[in-house]
Amino acid sequence: MSNLTHLDSQGHAHMVDVSEKDITTRVAHAEAFVEMMPETLALITQGKHKKGDVLAVARIAGIQAAKKCSDLIPLCHPLMLTKVGVDLIPEVELNRVRIRTICKLNGRTGVEMEALCAASVAALTLYDMCKAVDRGMTINGLRVMEKQGGKSGHWQADQTPAGHA
Repeated sequence: MSNLTHLDSQGHAHMVDVSEKDITTRVAHAEAFVEMMPETLALITQGKHKKGDVLAVARIAGIQAAKKCSDLIPLCHPLMLTKVGVDLIPEVELNRVRIRTICKLNGRTGVEMEALCAASVAALTLYDMCKAVDRGMTINGLRVMEKQGGKSGHWQADQTPAGHA
């Protein structure tokens, strides 16, 4: 394993200096899942939840989270994102909502943390809006699915959905 970049030679945390890195197009995709009772998913997909359009609110929350990532994660660089996308896909047969995010920019550092923040906050918002009817919901499978750009180039995760062998 390589050295941790957020620690200096004395082991003190610091923000990584990216000023010498090349500006490249950087893209990251992340996903998460919110599992719930079939009745809860039906309320969401049929638009019958008393709090309104749960998926629309979660989408906006995810977009906002990506934009605020550096305020939430210590040592994260503030970034000028050029694209943030949040898709919430009901998977009725699995009693869950799959959350897929994308973040993109032309810059000196990657956007994996922004994509992860978007997915996690979208999932938390979905939970918050539905907890009154289903306190047993679970959030799982949060991970980076793909990243592009920078010196390390392209990386893609195993495409097997989280929780499935």
